[in-house]
Amino acid sequence: MSALTAESAYRRCEEITWAEARNFAYGIRLLPPPKRRAMAALYAMARRIDDVGDGDWPGERKLEALGGLHASIDALEAGEPADPTDPVLVGLADAADRYPIPVGVLHEIVEGCRHDVIGTTYETMDDTVRYCRLVAGSVGRLSLGVFGTRTRAAGTAPRLADELGVALQLTNILRDIGEDHAMGRIYLPERERQRFGISPGTWGPSDGVAALVRHVGEQAAAWFERGLVLLDHLDHRSRACTAAMAGIYRRLLDRIVAQPTRPLSVRVRLPARAKALVALRSMAGLRP
Repeated sequence: MSALTAESAYRRCEEITWAEARNFAYGIRLLPPPKRRAMAALYAMARRIDDVGDGDWPGERKLEALGGLHASIDALEAGEPADPTDPVLVGLADAADRYPIPVGVLHEIVEGCRHDVIGTTYETMDDTVRYCRLVAGSVGRLSLGVFGTRTRAAGTAPRLADELGVALQLTNILRDIGEDHAMGRIYLPERERQRFGISPGTWGPSDGVAALVRHVGEQAAAWFERGLVLLDHLDHRSRACTAAMAGIYRRLLDRIVAQPTRPLSVRVRLPARAKALVALRSMAGLRP
């Protein structure tokens, strides 16, 4: 099979992004076409890594696949996609050629996925935050390579992107408590669970769960406040993209905290019209 053109690769990456990135797509669509394509390639690669961890393969096969992803990332760092017929790798290779994307940071997402596969237990909040930095702070830093920065204080931007990623991932964790538990995963730290009287290996009693969710929700809100300073360092369209994604998750967090036991039974969602409104506000330059 002949090598793919960058245009064909990007088209496939965008198809993956529009189909799977139910929240992030609202922000990515606000970027100018070249940056939009690059972000779609980044999302498609991150999605591929996540799909390994969340798939039905046995653990040993998942770990083998993660090793293959590490090798693919090494090849991207060297400037060549490991498979010239793979649209995700070809698209990301072209994006990394156009923008200063720190491709090696993708290794962190793979490492975070490995934690999922081996069933890592998180003892303290620092442990949970460290996981959040691996799987989401990394995405913020990768995205910053596409966005670029426009201020002299841009040296702080990677840290701010990392903090915003922690806020997004803590929100994800709260939203997916029920779903993650069904897969045998608990991301909120054991010490905090004990503090609120939650039985080991379970999500009960409900009043303890509600108190813990509100407690972690307050911490996530503080991470949002710190991370959103990043907006001050971005150009208008990159700012709009980031503000839209963060704004959607910030409102999702508000819904979770308002009904803290709801994630035990259903996935809390934000209606499409509410997401669209956040995107419109972001394009207008309004802060989430």
